[in-house]
Amino acid sequence: MKLGMLTSGGDCPGLNAVIRAVVRRAERGMNAEVLGFFDAWRGVMDGDYETLTVERCRGLLPRGGTILGTSRVQPYQFEDGVARVKESMFRLGLDGFIVIGGNGSLGAARDLTADGIPCVGVPKTIDNDVAGTDVTFGFDTAVGVATDAIDRLHTTAEAHERVMVVEVMGRDVGHIALHAGLAGGAAMILVPEVPFDIAEVIAVVERRRQLGRYASIIVVAEGAMPIEGTMAMPEYEVDEYGHQRLGGIGVRVANELERRSGVESRTTTLGYVVRGGTPSARDRVLATRFGVAAANLAAAGQWGSMVGLSGDVIEAVPLEDVAGRIRGCDLEMYEEVAQVFFS
Repeated sequence: MKLGMLTSGGDCPGLNAVIRAVVRRAERGMNAEVLGFFDAWRGVMDGDYETLTVERCRGLLPRGGTILGTSRVQPYQFEDGVARVKESMFRLGLDGFIVIGGNGSLGAARDLTADGIPCVGVPKTIDNDVAGTDVTFGFDTAVGVATDAIDRLHTTAEAHERVMVVEVMGRDVGHIALHAGLAGGAAMILVPEVPFDIAEVIAVVERRRQLGRYASIIVVAEGAMPIEGTMAMPEYEVDEYGHQRLGGIGVRVANELERRSGVESRTTTLGYVVRGGTPSARDRVLATRFGVAAANLAAAGQWGSMVGLSGDVIEAVPLEDVAGRIRGCDLEMYEEVAQVFFS
């Protein structure tokens, strides 16, 4: 058996652990060969790859990023993209591809499978928003990094009696903001799923000041939006892939809070730092399990499937049931947190 493998979309802690696990399972347990394509589907279309071996993958488990590089290029962006992928697949004698990526990448994997290019998906995103799995690798690392930053910001906020607004990644969902905010003891958490009223944020800060708690931490996901009419709405540029270039909501919240309440406010934007560097132990284990399971699905001919975690069990999930869906954060959990801590 001969497999192609690629990492697609944004980078994420644990990608190299998946690569390592797929190669080890293929070489040692299946007598199969794995070709790693550079920069996602661009490498497939251009025939840019390397043969991956167990020896080549030594030392990858704790390493962040991806040795294969990544991009958001998809074959369907090009008139001849699918044909070029098929040409590479047949020329190299590949049985199919293991695609490690997020929502957009898994949607392309579904479509390519339907077009005669067999794919198995591995869910990857720090945002934890892929449907069909309880959690994605990279999320635990991102939450840990964000929590550590929030812990550090508490002391400087207290020293200067300031409000610190911490902006974290989270385009469509607030998993990172909710979990890191709760773990870090935030006074309030703003997520994309629940439009916020800046007046309520100010009220929380002022109530805390009346109790002598002059420092407050407000955690806001980059995709959070105010209720229309409560404050100025952000305007974002759109990139070549149709995605808004998010960022800056934290600054807007801090400025509006200081303008209306007079409380000195500062912003820290964590951004890409939460998805860089060494993956956590939990993400290494999950990525390894996903990689082994993906190789097993390919060997069994279960193309058009994605590996997913249900409880503590790895399951095969049809890509058809995953593509186009976003897994939002637990709103019941959010409401419970809000009732107890946002005061």
